[in-house]
Amino acid sequence: MTSTNWIDAIAWDDQGLAPAIAQDAETGEVLMMAWMNAEALTRTVEEGRAIYWSRSRGKLWRKGESSGHVQTLHDIRIDCDADVILLKVDQIGDIACHTGRRSCFYRRLEDRQWIEAEPVLKDPDAIYQDDKGNGS
Repeated sequence: MTSTNWIDAIAWDDQGLAPAIAQDAETGEVLMMAWMNAEALTRTVEEGRAIYWSRSRGKLWRKGESSGHVQTLHDIRIDCDADVILLKVDQIGDIACHTGRRSCFYRRLEDRQWIEAEPVLKDPDAIYQDDKGNGS
């Protein structure tokens, strides 16, 4: 798929957003999902690091701006419908989740119950001393 403007190739939703999945560039592990708008995607490309749109804060969110857990960019892809963005990243500090875990996908379904299957690597209170996190 080609476009005169690569940003216009994205099928943004009615709020101007698209889901973005962060995946470990080396292992393929899915680390997290967040939202991007056109500005977040453009800045991600320009800066070589993951920048998302925080729906709760209503502003751009540079992953790691308060936690130090930056995601450096290796590759960007879109799915066949151009409505999901995949970022292949290096996760600095091995923590992607604001809960202090490697991945936000730490709960596994067992016997119809969600079990916490991944350990907390660092207490979130120690990560977000001045900012109560919510995904930084």
